[in-house]
Amino acid sequence: MVHGQQIMLARVFIKKDGHVPLHHHVNEQLTYILEGALKFAINGKEIVVRSGEVLCIPANMPHEAWALEDTLDLDVFTPPRQDWLNKTDDYLRHGR
Repeated sequence: MVHGQQIMLARVFIKKDGHVPLHHHVNEQLTYILEGALKFAINGKEIVVRSGEVLCIPANMPHEAWALEDTLDLDVFTPPRQDWLNKTDDYLRHGR
């Protein structure tokens, strides 16, 4: 994970069948799938994002995700996720 004052880049690995619980944050998010696939539930819709594809999640938009296979992605947040920097993202740490 690297970050500046206004942006953060994180490399994230989620094992097949892993689940990121429903949550929202003030940060705009871009998720670029390097390997694998994630199924997102956003605003009542399911969206599958596969290797080489990108998803943009607006700030404050509730969302959750499931790994359809072992998945490696790059997540970009603006501004940086303070809960990740402070390691207070308990919903995520216990959801994987």
